[in-house]
Amino acid sequence: MSASLTHSANPLAHASAQLRILNASLESHRPFDAALERAGVASLRASELCVLQLNLGKLCNQTCLHCHVDAAPDRREIMSHEVAESCLRVLETSSIPTLDLTGGAPEMNPNFRWLVCEARRIGRRVIDRSNLTILIAPGFGDLPEFLAAQQVEIVASLPCYLEENCDRQRGQGAFSRSIEALQRLNQLGYGLPNSELTLTLVYNPIGPTLPPEQTGLETAYRTELRSRYGIEFTRLYTITNMPISRFLDDLLRTGQYDEYMRKLVEGFNSATTDHLMCRTTLSVDWQGFLFDCDFNQMLELRVGHGRPQHIRDFDLDSLRSRPIVTGQHCYGCTAGQGSSCQGAVLT
Repeated sequence: MSASLTHSANPLAHASAQLRILNASLESHRPFDAALERAGVASLRASELCVLQLNLGKLCNQTCLHCHVDAAPDRREIMSHEVAESCLRVLETSSIPTLDLTGGAPEMNPNFRWLVCEARRIGRRVIDRSNLTILIAPGFGDLPEFLAAQQVEIVASLPCYLEENCDRQRGQGAFSRSIEALQRLNQLGYGLPNSELTLTLVYNPIGPTLPPEQTGLETAYRTELRSRYGIEFTRLYTITNMPISRFLDDLLRTGQYDEYMRKLVEGFNSATTDHLMCRTTLSVDWQGFLFDCDFNQMLELRVGHGRPQHIRDFDLDSLRSRPIVTGQHCYGCTAGQGSSCQGAVLT
């Protein structure tokens, strides 16, 4: 497939166009559901609901090459206080133990701190998926102290421990600002041995390749960051780049889409299907609509099969056992060691 895709001013039109491209790959690659059937998996279903993941919006202080959200400083999609309140009510009236906040830069949502404080007040574990640079951006300088005071777990993107590679993916100067933010977090106790303040780093490949083995890469990250910058962290996650949004656009522009999809399809590992994040996570977009994962969210593939589609209609019994909406992009989570918001599925 040699087509190119220009970003549309209409996000829904862009998502629809990308979905058509992914569906068109059925012509040259085995449909994902056929791969499941071949592996003896009749269909994917949720097994429990352990994580409520909120995408607080697409506003971000960075414009990263690999971003499946297409987040940027000029995006205006932001979760309202009303929708955030509905999400909090779900936490208050259910046994869901974890609130996972993502974006964009979730910290740029004006309701971010309120959500964190309220979720912690009712005893929920809170995860902040941070790009690191926002932690030292003007107007956000006290964020590290706030997160530490609330004992928020930080999952931070650092696609490489080498400056050149990191800046190539995230923009000039992103690496040095990330290192400064990590050193600040270490000063507060994040990532230190025996600390209760968890700091997870996230690696994703620079280009159209699968991540290396997670355990070995974590050792390399730990050695390099400690020796070069004195930085400590709790653990490393490896995440596969999904053929969605900005990364898909880049694959099409460079003519690497077919090769990358072939790599994902050929890397399908049936052992990953029991542990996929969609089985235990419910994703909520900035408008309150429900999805099986953040990737489905970007393709506008809402939960199906008659299940509630908005957070205001939340029903735990219905959603905790829902069938998962799948597509060709699901090969990204099932290739090799597998991929999820919790890192490699198989370690």
